[in-house]
Amino acid sequence: MWKWVRQLEWPRRSAVTASAPTIERQVAKVSGKVPGKYAPLHKYLVNRYADHVVLTFAQLEDLTGGPLPDSARCQQEWWTNTKSGEDKSPCADAWILAGRTAQPNLMARTVVFERSTDAFDTRPR
Repeated sequence: MWKWVRQLEWPRRSAVTASAPTIERQVAKVSGKVPGKYAPLHKYLVNRYADHVVLTFAQLEDLTGGPLPDSARCQQEWWTNTKSGEDKSPCADAWILAGRTAQPNLMARTVVFERSTDAFDTRPR
């Protein structure tokens, strides 16, 4: 009997996972635009299904493999500035290309990455 049940489940599992490589390829195209130091943060945010991801500064430093800049610790604008040009933080591409916005709480030393309404669409076409 168990063989019969497993045979019924097999086609459903393969249909669900069939689009996974396509999604991974689309994410890989975008993650190539993220600066190397912040690529692990981008990958982490892309792989989270939650609409809100809260990370401490220490967790961010663990992901990036180094300390955050001093301006990230004391200036709210470092996290919320999404303008192009020299004033934009290079780290911002990590969460912008992951379809998130950053809302820091400098006193608590945390950042909430919230899925933006115009998030990057990874559905296969």
